[in-house]
Amino acid sequence: MQHDLSLAQKHAWNLARTLMTPIVLFKSGGEYGVLPADEIEDADVEVLFEYDPYSGGHSIH
Repeated sequence: MQHDLSLAQKHAWNLARTLMTPIVLFKSGGEYGVLPADEIEDADVEVLFEYDPYSGGHSIH
């Protein structure tokens, strides 16, 4: 998990382009993390951004 939002965003975009699957950037307990979108389902986290390797990133809010 990261404490720096801009670094977490760069990692999320890189992961989305590497895996060629949508990735979500989330916040949990004051830290940022990334997971494939299909694995986030019922997790108790605040989703901030979604990164799609085909259409780019966009804010969820």
